[in-house]
Amino acid sequence: MSDSQKQFIYLSALCCFLQMSSFVSPALGQLEANEFERQIRPLLSEHCFACHADGSAEGNMSFDKLFEEDDSQQRHETWHRILKQLQAGLMPPEDEVQPNEEQILAVTNWIKYQEFGLNPDAPDPGRVTLRRLNQVEYRNTVRDLLGVDYDTSTNFPADDTGHGFDNIGAVLSMSPLLLEKYVNAAKDIVSSVVPVESAVMRHQSMPGDRFVAETDDDSTTQPTGGRRMGREDRRVLTLSYYSPMEAQAALDVEHPGDYVVRLNLAANESYVDNQFDDNSCEFAFSIDGREVLRETFVRQGGKDYAFDFERSFQPGTYKLTASIKPLSQSTQVRQLRLEIKSVDLIGPKDPSYFVKPDGYDQFFPRDVPSDDVERRAYARELLGQFASRAFRRPVEPDNLERLVDLAESVISHGDTFESSISKAMTAVLASPRFLFREEAWAPGSSDEYPLIDEYSLASRLSYFLWSSMPDAELIALAGEAQLRDNLDTQIDRMLHHEKASTFSENFVGQWLRARVVESIQINASTVLSREPTSIDPEADIRRQLFFSLFRKAKQRTPQEEVEYEREKERYLRSFGGGSRFELTDEVRTAMRRETEMLFEHIVTNDLSLLDLIDSDYTFLNDALSAHYQIEGLDPVEGSAMRLVQLPAASHRGGVLTQGTTLVVTSNPDRTSPVKRGLFILENLLGTPPAAPPPNIPALEDVKAEANKKLSLRETLAIHRQDALCSSCHNQMDPLGLAFENFNALGRYRTQELGQKIEAAGELNSGEHFATVDELKRILVENRRLEIYRCITEKMLTYSLGRAVEYTDAHTIDELVANLEANDGRAQALVRGIIRSSAFQRMRSPQAKNDKQLTNLIHSPSHR
Repeated sequence: MSDSQKQFIYLSALCCFLQMSSFVSPALGQLEANEFERQIRPLLSEHCFACHADGSAEGNMSFDKLFEEDDSQQRHETWHRILKQLQAGLMPPEDEVQPNEEQILAVTNWIKYQEFGLNPDAPDPGRVTLRRLNQVEYRNTVRDLLGVDYDTSTNFPADDTGHGFDNIGAVLSMSPLLLEKYVNAAKDIVSSVVPVESAVMRHQSMPGDRFVAETDDDSTTQPTGGRRMGREDRRVLTLSYYSPMEAQAALDVEHPGDYVVRLNLAANESYVDNQFDDNSCEFAFSIDGREVLRETFVRQGGKDYAFDFERSFQPGTYKLTASIKPLSQSTQVRQLRLEIKSVDLIGPKDPSYFVKPDGYDQFFPRDVPSDDVERRAYARELLGQFASRAFRRPVEPDNLERLVDLAESVISHGDTFESSISKAMTAVLASPRFLFREEAWAPGSSDEYPLIDEYSLASRLSYFLWSSMPDAELIALAGEAQLRDNLDTQIDRMLHHEKASTFSENFVGQWLRARVVESIQINASTVLSREPTSIDPEADIRRQLFFSLFRKAKQRTPQEEVEYEREKERYLRSFGGGSRFELTDEVRTAMRRETEMLFEHIVTNDLSLLDLIDSDYTFLNDALSAHYQIEGLDPVEGSAMRLVQLPAASHRGGVLTQGTTLVVTSNPDRTSPVKRGLFILENLLGTPPAAPPPNIPALEDVKAEANKKLSLRETLAIHRQDALCSSCHNQMDPLGLAFENFNALGRYRTQELGQKIEAAGELNSGEHFATVDELKRILVENRRLEIYRCITEKMLTYSLGRAVEYTDAHTIDELVANLEANDGRAQALVRGIIRSSAFQRMRSPQAKNDKQLTNLIHSPSHR
């Protein structure tokens, strides 16, 4: 019987067990106190004690120590490991006598409902650690709150990670340095968008591409020697250092008065390694025929300039003239250029012509009252609205009054009303109530595990699916206590909202390590040099020479450096040239998006999560399609990623054969079957092996000791002969070697180092496969429940911001059973997590004390 069949029977029996009240006592669903000695211990003795008791402790597991353990937390964690081994079908080993399904169910139920003391009628939601916003959440929240895209990756230190994710409350600490950075960030964010006065001088900006050249027949044309770049973000006029040119633009003035004309320039270049360009030019600028600037420019390396000219104008149109003239005849090496970014007209200086600052009405929708009482009421209204949005719940009256007092204290020192509001808003963004996700019980809750209130639920929902604050609709429903009643509608809306892309970016980006593909180091020339198109003894000698020079790296002599470059070129030519298969930024980004978009497509369309393992479609653009070179695939054109139906013979369906997985599980110079096998065990089957023992020799040392030319498969076979290595490598190696047809660049190949690649293997559970496609089918058909359980644990960890613990055992079993009943559809898991006790409830202090008492009563010393 396969592991999948065992687990199906187990889950079916579990569902029956949960529905039969005769099996469960009204209180905690525990077996009778003497049931352990009568039923459970004999089963453990028959199937486990030979290796794990009576002095034996294989795998560092001993029931002798477990029964003597007085620390309930430590004991529960050990039983939790045992529970997971039983549910995954890993214990007892395949070559031992196997317990039947009823016996497995009896042991697992005893662990959950007696040893752990779980109540299936009131599942323990687990502990909740106060969660600070991580970098992504902070950036998205500020964007949705104020419309500011604040660069958190530059201004904040990297977030710590725990259990594979960077939103785990237990590791999101707050140091004094980080607090100082949050205060500075709050100042920068608020000052960038919130006006501090009610009226300012007019500020009109004319983009540089408005300049044109005039011809003798009074027509206009593109400036000679210049280039207009008309993209929305780069509307500039480009002037070359090497060609003379002159261009004009019209400046319209509406009101009489004194103005400032500001010319915004940039001196740029196209960089060329180890080459210097000493050309120079003279730039002149005139306003209505009067020259106001003549300046010499040499190579400036991307420097910006702003020149201000004070002028008095009457209403009318004035001509602006810009010209450039080369001052040297040196050889052009780089592309030196000046760019006119804009010309700003600031004024008139007469206050009667002043206007409201940009965005003023957004923050101050009414005029500021002159009466002190009315002004305080207006400040209370503005700050109450802002603080409630920032805190994701209505601001408490006492806190609001303190913010209003802060604003009034600023006014008393002579600042404007607008400035006082901006200072109070800065205090809001530096407040713990903004930086941390505060949660509270629902009003009137008296349960052992009370429901969280609807504002807390709105935040859990939005940060789970959007990595940002709740929008107005969620907050409005929470304020009306209608969010739970409309939960399915809101989940559907949120999953189809454009913000849902952050769910795949942040969950999949960390779970499947898609984020890493854009930064991981892979040496394309070294990888491809292992794959010549033909077997050639002379080429093999050159290959060995190339590798010996490559390993010397910085220690190569000048002569060896020349030789190294020559040999590298020869080998690149021997397999068709490697430069076009480099992992460029464009290809890496496409790889990441392929993985993210596959997950997003599955969730949005409510498809089976097993499509992550094996599917007949993927997402490609022209760059990634060219990199993969999939036979039989119609040409993919354009840089936009799109859904592509794969040919029947393609090996690319599913994340395991996507570039992201293949690249991040490789070494810089070759593939790593160990890393690839470990990736599958950890992230898809949920059965990671134990940490390796110390002083294990590297594979290169194993090959050297063998003193002969070995394939990677043969080298790993020798490595597994070590008893310390065999148990783990017997799990990892067959899985990883199945993907050897894909190199470290994610490209398909049929041989390496002149030897044909063999992908066939046998899993620990006895299934044989000949190709990677057969392995994927085995995983989908025979290991689907392990996959469901692993994805459930990963997504639950991400959604709750904490590790999965023994208290979650019942919840996870319910979620997995629900997935199986719904054919693995993705939304069954998402909705199941959101509906679960772990997501909807929290522990009360009384429940925590009761749990500690329960643990004490059921400890071995009290049995």
